[in-house]
Amino acid sequence: MARRVSLPAADDLFRRTAPAAEPPAAAEPEVATGPAAPEAAAKRPRKPSGRVRHDEKMTVYVTSDELLDLEHARLVLRRSHGLAVDRGRLVREAIAMALADFEANGDDSALVRRLTEE
Repeated sequence: MARRVSLPAADDLFRRTAPAAEPPAAAEPEVATGPAAPEAAAKRPRKPSGRVRHDEKMTVYVTSDELLDLEHARLVLRRSHGLAVDRGRLVREAIAMALADFEANGDDSALVRRLTEE
């Protein structure tokens, strides 16, 4: 009778091997709620989540050209900058950049300008 080989799960292969350096709790900005929340949120830098396990999922449909452009950007980042990133991380980075610009510049942000061009 053949024995089955036990292989590690994907979570085991891609887990962090070193503890993440976290700033002291006193240095973290407070998160405001209510009407003043957008102004308070603009003061803290927005960072993409990076390479961590994501519990939430969102499906976005793109055109063939948009997908090719995204894949081309991923390959250029790898070839020219040595950055091996997947499409998901590339999209999360772009979202973080767009939202940071929106929070910092509001009506003058690139996001508002591009959405009002439609």
